[in-house]
Amino acid sequence: MPTDFQTPSSSKAMLWTGRAMSGLVLLFLVMDGTTKLMMIQPVVDATAQIGYPLDLVRPIGIIGLVCAVLYAVPRTALLGAILTTGLLGGAIASKMRLEEPLFSQVLFGAYVGVLAWGGLYLRDGRLRALFTLRRATTT
Repeated sequence: MPTDFQTPSSSKAMLWTGRAMSGLVLLFLVMDGTTKLMMIQPVVDATAQIGYPLDLVRPIGIIGLVCAVLYAVPRTALLGAILTTGLLGGAIASKMRLEEPLFSQVLFGAYVGVLAWGGLYLRDGRLRALFTLRRATTT
């Protein structure tokens, strides 16, 4: 069974914080995808309000669930984060088009995206190695 990749510089607190952040993202994606698959009326109404045809509700839900599965598996978590970012970007663009409130509606997808990437950054040493914060040196 694969486990999260750890580098010697990572701590248990960092790993568990990353897992908790990722867990919130997974909870959101699974809940969102499931409600779309079940065609729950408020979800259907919200999708119609955004302007999407109702026959796209279930496919969008399936895409969200696929993103969740990919993000949950350590070996495919990076791909899951990339695809989730695309899904959330579409949600942000849809909300902006409707001129919904910026901080509570439009940027919600950005908040979830920050949690997704932050969680992955904290639990995957390879990603931390790729995006290392380095102090500038003066010569």
